[in-house]
Amino acid sequence: MAVFAGAIDEKNPKQDQQPVHASWMTQKWLEPRLVFVTAMAIALSIFAENLGFPRWLHTTFDVVAYVAGGIFGAKTAIESLLKRRIDVDMLMILAALGAAAIDQWHEGAILLLLFSLSNVLQEYAIGRSRQAIKGLLKLYPQEAKVRRGGEVQIVKANQINIGEIVLIEPGERIPVDGIIRSGRSSVDQAPITGESMPVEKQVGDSVFAGTLNQQGVLDVEATHKASNTTLSRIIKMVEEAQDTKAPTERFLEKFEQIYATLIIVSVLLFIFVPPALGLVSDFNAHFYLAMVLMTVASPCALIISTPAAFISAIASGARSGVLFKGGAYIEQMAAIKAVAFDKTGTLTIGKPALTDIIPSENITENELLRVAASVEVRSEHPLAKAVAKAAQERGLSLSEVSEFENVPGRGVSAVVDHHVVNLGSPTYLLQNGNFPVQLKEARIRLESEGKTVMLVQRDGQWLGLIAMADQLRPEAREVIATLKKNGIQQVVMLTGDNPLVAQNIAKQLGLDAVYAGLMPEDKVTVIKRIESQVGPVAMVGDGVNDAPALATASIGIAMGAAGTDVALETADLVLMGDKLELIAYAIKLSRKARRVVWQNIAFSIAVIVLLLISAFAVNLPLPLGVMGHEGSTVIVVLNGLIALLLWPEFKRRRTGKISI
Repeated sequence: MAVFAGAIDEKNPKQDQQPVHASWMTQKWLEPRLVFVTAMAIALSIFAENLGFPRWLHTTFDVVAYVAGGIFGAKTAIESLLKRRIDVDMLMILAALGAAAIDQWHEGAILLLLFSLSNVLQEYAIGRSRQAIKGLLKLYPQEAKVRRGGEVQIVKANQINIGEIVLIEPGERIPVDGIIRSGRSSVDQAPITGESMPVEKQVGDSVFAGTLNQQGVLDVEATHKASNTTLSRIIKMVEEAQDTKAPTERFLEKFEQIYATLIIVSVLLFIFVPPALGLVSDFNAHFYLAMVLMTVASPCALIISTPAAFISAIASGARSGVLFKGGAYIEQMAAIKAVAFDKTGTLTIGKPALTDIIPSENITENELLRVAASVEVRSEHPLAKAVAKAAQERGLSLSEVSEFENVPGRGVSAVVDHHVVNLGSPTYLLQNGNFPVQLKEARIRLESEGKTVMLVQRDGQWLGLIAMADQLRPEAREVIATLKKNGIQQVVMLTGDNPLVAQNIAKQLGLDAVYAGLMPEDKVTVIKRIESQVGPVAMVGDGVNDAPALATASIGIAMGAAGTDVALETADLVLMGDKLELIAYAIKLSRKARRVVWQNIAFSIAVIVLLLISAFAVNLPLPLGVMGHEGSTVIVVLNGLIALLLWPEFKRRRTGKISI
């Protein structure tokens, strides 16, 4: 088929990329017009023949029809021959030439007309899938307002330098990745993360190129050039994914070579052996039947059945924030039997929050929290930030501190309201005096729940203790239940955290197993063990410290990877949005794509068999054989397009109404 001819060499993808692209653009523009020329030439030939015009005139029209209808097919067939390959384009060209050899010019011209028309329709349908990705390019603003030399200048987006301040007004798209230095607004991040609702942004937050600023004015410091933004990396990755072939597709392409060669050999034997044995009385009719057989046996629909579905699935997923790195990974994702999650930042939010406040006698919770927060507000430690945030949420007034001292790995001390306050781990502070029984029991209970306990002491007297823990993602339990409901046999957690914390989380989420205290190399060992026991495993992590496990698993999934270079490079599947439910969506999308592939394969084979039987049983005319052959090819392409790009679940993902 001309649409997929001249594909880029997988061993050296850059070698022929530009020439192929230029040729494809020429064919894209010219072939639909040549289809019209072919149809007009056929009509004029039939008209001239029926009205008794000279033979040379309608023959001239026939030749024009052959050239216009077969030029791209012949070009592809010759290119394949030079590479010692035989494809379906050659079968079509040979069949048309064979028809002309027995003076069946009109039938041969109609074959070429329908063949080229089929290619145009395929290109249009598959182009719709590719356009879903190319549409991302339209998200780039051509110009931007940059603060330079004390004034605002309008410059080309690709001229913005790292570190420059870009002024983003309401309703404008952000031209580069950056950090907000001034202003507050809500930003529509759907093109990058797939989020259906705008996200509130303020000073210090990151923003991405291609996202839409809504009501506020923002000053954004550029952190990347326009050529190296998250959006540009997404576009590049998905374009590469469309050229990465699934095992089924690679098998069918190899099969095409063998099958096409077999057809040519079989047709040649069919043409010459029966007449040589005296079994044929009308050679022209026999030769015509051979041309019909060569046409209807061609595997066009069969060969395109896989890429038609997988390209549509790649486009559908990308527009929802699910980036497959190729059809091979869609096929692997559909076969997943187990899912292994990293803990921190995946099943949990990755930021600790205050969970318990246990004061000593004669001290209120608010007083304990106020004293602790007054000290911790000076610290940058994540646990300290959790304490300060909790005090802020309660509206507590903090005191000024002096003589602040940080003891790494142990705690902090400072003077608060003329009192010396110590705050830190039990190991550090229990050296400073007896510990009340009430607080001792509370500490044992909280630590058994996997929480981090911090003690607070003022002037040598115990004020109490506070406990913190990483927070589970609200949707985690439901997503894990959904995975099991959809056929995932085992859902486990791999973590370097201590077993008490891990077991507590596993109990809350309903996990099948938990592996704690793991080093990165230990996670690889566990992944291999699960694969040997259950089957293909998908590993979900952050793409950095989980890189060995992501690479080992059948599918490595990087979650919440917007703007993360390592995640984009390491994983096989990238979830741009920080949402667990995208994993279940990706599995369901891949299974849907696999079903469509096998529907297409079954349909293609059935049509070939039916047409072959019809050729012998009812003397199927060549034009009808071509219509059945090319019609099945178009149906296969449209099935992939409609089933995946217009899939109801895909539409719900785009509107935020997720139903998995």
